[in-house]
Amino acid sequence: MEADWKECLLGDVVNLKRGYDLPHSARSPGPFPVVSSSGITDHHSEAKIKGPGVITGRYGTLGRVFFVETDYWPLNTSLYVQDFKGNDPRFISYFLSTLNFVSQNAAGAVPGVNRNHLHALDVRVPPLPVQQRIADILSAYDELIENSQRRIKILESMARALYREWFVHFRFPGHENHPRVASPLGEIPQGWEVKKLGEIISAHIGGGWGKEVPDEDHTEPAWVIRGTDIPEARYSQIVGIPFRVHTASNLRSRRLLVGDIVFEVSGGSKGQPVGRSLLITPELLASLGGDVICASFCKRIQPDISGYGSELLYLSFLEGYESGEIEQYQVQSTGISNFKWTEYIANTDRVVPPDALRSMFRGHVAPLFTQVATLGRKIQNLRRTRDLLLPRLLSSQIKVEVA
Repeated sequence: MEADWKECLLGDVVNLKRGYDLPHSARSPGPFPVVSSSGITDHHSEAKIKGPGVITGRYGTLGRVFFVETDYWPLNTSLYVQDFKGNDPRFISYFLSTLNFVSQNAAGAVPGVNRNHLHALDVRVPPLPVQQRIADILSAYDELIENSQRRIKILESMARALYREWFVHFRFPGHENHPRVASPLGEIPQGWEVKKLGEIISAHIGGGWGKEVPDEDHTEPAWVIRGTDIPEARYSQIVGIPFRVHTASNLRSRRLLVGDIVFEVSGGSKGQPVGRSLLITPELLASLGGDVICASFCKRIQPDISGYGSELLYLSFLEGYESGEIEQYQVQSTGISNFKWTEYIANTDRVVPPDALRSMFRGHVAPLFTQVATLGRKIQNLRRTRDLLLPRLLSSQIKVEVA
């Protein structure tokens, strides 16, 4: 054991403090992140704590640790580091993420931790120069991850901006000399049609949940994509997706194929609308390496490929989510958001451009989605490598050299 690593209590390393209440009604737009047990959830005009900061969950999501560079507002569902006691803040963020906070649950049915219990944990920490070197090594991975995430956002923005330019504002190539005609959606380019969503979807079916353990009927293994998996799966990043067994008939009708779209119809919490969607790409299926279905509170959608197209329909769902179109079909039941799918596809219109323009559009956006998936796989590999290094560096299994 290295003589300069110190064995002590966590309370000797940092002091954790409960965050502060900030109801939505008291918030105003501003630059300072509002950090809850699940990370940055909002921004506010005022900061409560000087940065840099390290925050973890006090209630709800336990074990996740967030680092912020700037001044911030920690919410009362979180614990934040009030005093780093001379330790490196970035190192502390990595260090806390290796501690088993979940085992300190002190709130019964509602996951929660007591900071006094955490302060009493036995820990082992290196001296400051070693802390700084470990933080440098791990943060280099995080910087590469953040760079890839920024590139993904740019690529997604490009695809969505092109969709809006061509199919919302009708500024497609050659639009200057293209006459307009009246339609139920107002004036649209001549030769275009207006159809209900239900007319440009070939088939749709609810997903399945399956069972954890095989039995006489449940014999077919497959991954299950839930609504909560959609944000990461959009970038072909597979984190915690369950692997279960299903009946042969369920898997036959619900197996996801390239070009399908998963649409979330139930399960969102209050204030978080359902209606998130996921385009099934070759890269996503390759990442999972087996059969995939969506969960029972989602829909498997098969677009009319010849009459509309997967990328076009997917981007129209993203646009509908951002514009509030989808939110109109939300219904709240005992704190859970559900979605009126049948009404949505029966009442919602889409403009349908000619085949040649749809083909041209796909030629522009399909490569963007491929690049997004490639970057997503890169992020997944970087995270995997970082997470393998993390416990080894923090337990001194891997020695670090300090200049």
